[in-house]
Amino acid sequence: MLFLLFALLDRWLAPAPDGRRIGWLKGVTYAHRGLHGAGATENAPTAFIRAVEAGYGIECDVQRSSDGQAMVFHDWELDRLTADSGPVVERGSAQLGKTPLKGGEDTIPTLRQVLDLVDGRVPLLIEVKSKREMHVAPLCLAVRRQLEGYRGPVAVMSFDPRVSRWYARYSPNTVRGLVVTEDGARRTSLAKMRRHLALWTARPDFLAYDVRDLPSPFAAAQRRRGLPVLTWTVRSAELAERAAACADGAIAEGGGIG
Repeated sequence: MLFLLFALLDRWLAPAPDGRRIGWLKGVTYAHRGLHGAGATENAPTAFIRAVEAGYGIECDVQRSSDGQAMVFHDWELDRLTADSGPVVERGSAQLGKTPLKGGEDTIPTLRQVLDLVDGRVPLLIEVKSKREMHVAPLCLAVRRQLEGYRGPVAVMSFDPRVSRWYARYSPNTVRGLVVTEDGARRTSLAKMRRHLALWTARPDFLAYDVRDLPSPFAAAQRRRGLPVLTWTVRSAELAERAAACADGAIAEGGGIG
């Protein structure tokens, strides 16, 4: 009975998207933070160029600079990937744009620079970084502004259901996704309720699911009713087989790409 109730509420509160809007998501391998490795740091322009040249889709991360620009960078702190330290959000876009990334010749790019580089040649997933205490609207708006006029296949996604909800309200033509990890709590009633609440809040067009949690009854149920399921991070041939069996596309790196 509870399963049927959840299924009805899913259809009502988070309806499935028009298949014509989201069909391009399927059957694609997305290079996680670009095709990075020797000479190409993650989320660096060189990594994105390599992915385009190899014919892979791209997944990248964005967060906000102190002057409100969408910068392509994963970590909250600069320490791991640059010779500098401190929070990204405390630096302006001009300063970040001059900050060298370790392991190559690149500096931190803006989202606009990445869009111009990709130029619609391969599908692009943009993960909008968020924290519970953050207001999501400024970064969502910054990303939307950068996407104006972009013609290629592109989607935004986030672990934070407020991000997808923002796009559902203020940019409904933007394809939006909810990133999900079950974090080892699949079977508890509370965990199941939280997943459905996140879905209802987000109203996503697709899910990006933790490959460690597949196969998942929740992911399978959403896939059956028309939400594409992508999966991350696929780092081995074994996980690639799991992704092929349980999802519509893989966000992969290392041994998961091939």
